[in-house]
Amino acid sequence: MLHDERMRTFIAIELSDEVNSELAAIQEELKKASSDVKWVETANIHLTLKFLGDVDERKAGEIKSILDKIASEYKKFEMSLFKIGAFPKLDYPRVIWVGIDKNCATVEEMAQHIENECEKIGFKKEDRPFSAHLTLGRVRSPKNKEALKDKILSISVKPLNFNADKITLFQSTLTPKGSIYTVLHQSPLQQFK
Repeated sequence: MLHDERMRTFIAIELSDEVNSELAAIQEELKKASSDVKWVETANIHLTLKFLGDVDERKAGEIKSILDKIASEYKKFEMSLFKIGAFPKLDYPRVIWVGIDKNCATVEEMAQHIENECEKIGFKKEDRPFSAHLTLGRVRSPKNKEALKDKILSISVKPLNFNADKITLFQSTLTPKGSIYTVLHQSPLQQFK
């Protein structure tokens, strides 16, 4: 086993198939604006808690222990899809996202907890405050920006519920066809009360 093998990794909550189907339908609707957007493959959409970047295998072991410890402190909880938005703002969209409703505070607290624990083992703290969202696509140019804005404003998101029942550590491998995500570790949350 190579000790200097480095992996691009991130920590996330996976979504249900039903949620992924709804997000795919939203993407299809948004594509009608014919804007210059790199859409995230639906199977790859998840709720990112922390992007770690390149880590070696030893560090990955420490991260797994942290996630197991944090997961043991949380009960499974329910979230729901909220509305569509864009960062930094709708008039100049860079990232198109769907928000999360219900137990948002729990997700934020969990992300903060992960942030603090990862900082203890040498990871840099995020500059921006955590915002619970699901990235649908990244805007590459201003082409048909107005049409895209109109589409975003016209779509109402079904408030589908889904459960957060585990924290997952993913490896992200960049390929010419897009990113391939591999599950490295899953830390189950506690059962519902």
